[in-house]
Amino acid sequence: MGASKTDHFTKRQNTIALLARAFGHPARVAIMEHLSKADRCVCGDIVAELPLAQPTVSQHLKELKNAGLIKGSIEGNSICYCIDEKTMDRVQQYFSQFSSGLQKKKKDCC
Repeated sequence: MGASKTDHFTKRQNTIALLARAFGHPARVAIMEHLSKADRCVCGDIVAELPLAQPTVSQHLKELKNAGLIKGSIEGNSICYCIDEKTMDRVQQYFSQFSSGLQKKKKDCC
């Protein structure tokens, strides 16, 4: 069997692509924004904030959790979600380094 196309890229590049895909839907962006304002949140709280059905919100939460952007802990009959700060620190570091590389370049383009 041949190599996957992702095998041709670094682990860091694949990780950033996975995180970017997770941010690739406006509902997931809205969930992340909501979680950034709250210390922690259960799915029902998020459903109340978004114009989406509970199963849809749960699917988006699953995608965010699989990407490592959020964490969830079981509390009674519900799951409490919060942003994974370590992952967000890596995202911020990546884009900060990317941006500073552009500023150092400062060439006229196109």
